[in-house]
Amino acid sequence: MRTFVFLLILVNLLFLAWTQGYLGSSSNPDSLRVQQQLLADQIRIVARDEPPAETVKTELTAKAVENKAVQACILLSDLPIAEIVRFESLLAEKWPAFKAERTKVTGSASYWVNIPPLASKQEADNKVAELKKLGIPEFYVVQENGPNNRAISLGLFSSREAATVRLEMLRTKGVRSARIAERNVKPLSASLEIHGPDAQAEALRQALAEALPESKPGACNNKATTVQ
Repeated sequence: MRTFVFLLILVNLLFLAWTQGYLGSSSNPDSLRVQQQLLADQIRIVARDEPPAETVKTELTAKAVENKAVQACILLSDLPIAEIVRFESLLAEKWPAFKAERTKVTGSASYWVNIPPLASKQEADNKVAELKKLGIPEFYVVQENGPNNRAISLGLFSSREAATVRLEMLRTKGVRSARIAERNVKPLSASLEIHGPDAQAEALRQALAEALPESKPGACNNKATTVQ
């Protein structure tokens, strides 16, 4: 009985020694590591030979900044509207990488209150006498050669509203033949900002010189990355 108990204890001791690795290691060195892992089910793989997401995001941001830095801005100033429209069509067709934006439209006109040209000097003199009789101040007969010769000018105004006030006053005094004529002192014009890749800016400038020989391309005042 004692021998059996002794053998049982000896077997337990040998088994314990084997499980603890005192009798030699397994052919698979990782077999014991699996047994020694803590919270193995909570291990999460963050990357498989790939850069972390933050690194990728930083690289993309840097590339975006670099691409933005090489954008050119060319300014075309004070060109007739017809020329601007024609070049916008050419730009869309031949240079799709560039975008155009009209920045302003300018122009000026005057409004002339007048009696249309009279057929002869005698008719003009008669009309002048009539105006004086009606008590109309500030008028003169146009003596210059041209389509307005012998017209009677009754005032030149910078706005249609002011010209209309003058015309209504004349009508209340009995002048029925007066009219308002619009005269363009300066035709409508516009400025155009063209944005696009700096690498193609010089070629675009050459195209501008051919399409709009009167234009003088310059740099956009409010752009830090323009082509000089």
